[in-house]
Amino acid sequence: MVGAVLVGVLVLVLAGCGCVVWASRGGPGWVRAVAAVTLGAGDLLRGAEQRRRRRRQRERWLLGSGNGSGEGGGDGS
Repeated sequence: MVGAVLVGVLVLVLAGCGCVVWASRGGPGWVRAVAAVTLGAGDLLRGAEQRRRRRRQRERWLLGSGNGSGEGGGDGS
C-alpha cells in the first residue's frame, strides 16, 4: 500500500516536471496552470526546508552553551 502511494507521488512529480518543460516551450493553458502549481509547490517546500534548517541551527546554538562542541554541558563528564 505504501509502495503504491510512493509510486503515485513519483508519477505526479514527474508529470509536473514535464509540464514545466512543456510550458516553457509554449504549451496549452492547462499545462501552464499545472506548471505554475508545480513551481509554487517547489517554492513552498524550499521555504519550509530553509526555515527548518534555520530553526535547527538556532536550537544548536542555544543548547550548545556556546562552546562550539554542540553537546551542551560544560562539566567535562
